[in-house]
Amino acid sequence: MVESASPKDIAKRIDHTQLRPAATDEQIDMLCEEATTYGFTAVCVHPVAVPRVAQRLDDTAVTPCTVVGFPHGANRPATKAQEAERAVADGARELDMVLSLGAVTSGRYADAEADVRAVVTAARDREDAVGHRVQVKVILETALLSVPQIAVACVIARRAGADFVKTSTGFAAHGARAEDVALMRQVVGKELGVKASGGVGSVADVERMVAHGATRIGASGSVAIMEEARASA
Repeated sequence: MVESASPKDIAKRIDHTQLRPAATDEQIDMLCEEATTYGFTAVCVHPVAVPRVAQRLDDTAVTPCTVVGFPHGANRPATKAQEAERAVADGARELDMVLSLGAVTSGRYADAEADVRAVVTAARDREDAVGHRVQVKVILETALLSVPQIAVACVIARRAGADFVKTSTGFAAHGARAEDVALMRQVVGKELGVKASGGVGSVADVERMVAHGATRIGASGSVAIMEEARASA
């Protein structure tokens, strides 16, 4: 991204997110309305809200997205796969799954890869039925991993067939950092998308993350970002 990027260009990078546990139906509805108004790429919500979101976004260009194994990634692979299947059946077309962090930090890399692959397989198995590509993003929770572990996690996600690697849930000590995004992009190359999420709250934040390799931004403060972008356009 360059400084002259239009508000529309910025909006197309954003997953408009509402993952607060006590979010109301009215807040979910507003999220969908804001997403269509500003032209965000996706709306990301908890699984329980997916049917509502899918219905409200029907016949729009905005993609329903949900989380799997959120926020700790500590579910068994079969549980994550079942959660993914249910989410796709309910209308989700993108899945942001949390990596099995304990498997990575314990050096059980094959287990971590199997965990991601279970969700990827569940998503792929549903694609013919829904007639739509279901993208899987792997949340690494970079705040809890060392630099070598972030690199290994990226390799795991790529080997397991994921479409994106993502920095954060937004519930750890810190969210996206430019240096982590740059590392993730270096490891996955051009093959995968990179989503920077957590603490991205301004146009400058978006531009910094994109400059370091992010192709998607997860944000709950998306409207403020867009109003800033429009004001400076």
